[in-house]
Amino acid sequence: MNQLATEPPTELQRQTDLLVQKGYPALAGLTDEAFRGIIAPLESRIPQTPSILVVTGTLVPVAQLIELTALNDKPGFTTMAVDEILGFKPTADLSVPDLAAYLITDVDTGEKTLNVRPNDALPQILAAGRTPLTLEEGLAVVTHHPEWLRTRNCFEMLGSTAGDRRVTGIWVSKGAPRLGWCWLGNPHTWLGAASAARRIG
Repeated sequence: MNQLATEPPTELQRQTDLLVQKGYPALAGLTDEAFRGIIAPLESRIPQTPSILVVTGTLVPVAQLIELTALNDKPGFTTMAVDEILGFKPTADLSVPDLAAYLITDVDTGEKTLNVRPNDALPQILAAGRTPLTLEEGLAVVTHHPEWLRTRNCFEMLGSTAGDRRVTGIWVSKGAPRLGWCWLGNPHTWLGAASAARRIG
């Protein structure tokens, strides 16, 4: 019997499928179809360079996103309180789309900034014409590419701040992704400063 030919899913569709499987629509109070409908317009804007789908806290509670990550079937976790996580906001100088979902392109987890103080890594990122990742963007990276925590390096998100001297980071603890924070003035041999080429919304 002849079977109807179907086109393979696009990368954006694969990433959307993953979020649906992880239960994002229910957390957003939406049907699967409605959730996909919010993301679908990005398909026409997706660039040739590798991109990662970011779902923001306006759609799914940020504090729950780390729990939806996993590395080798071990779910992500944090010891940070919900209010503490929500206190980290994108810095005022970043141009972040005011959307429920958008794309970040050409993500670098910051291998060249390992053991560099975050305060010193940020000027390097900006001088290269790149943008530091926000907390939500870092969580998106680990959601779609948890293996990078092993095959690349763990990282900090310098694009979000709580108005103090702390910065959030994601690393491997007990074999699972862990969301925590570090001091801006302290270098870490296992943490780079993650960045992207641009945001598309």
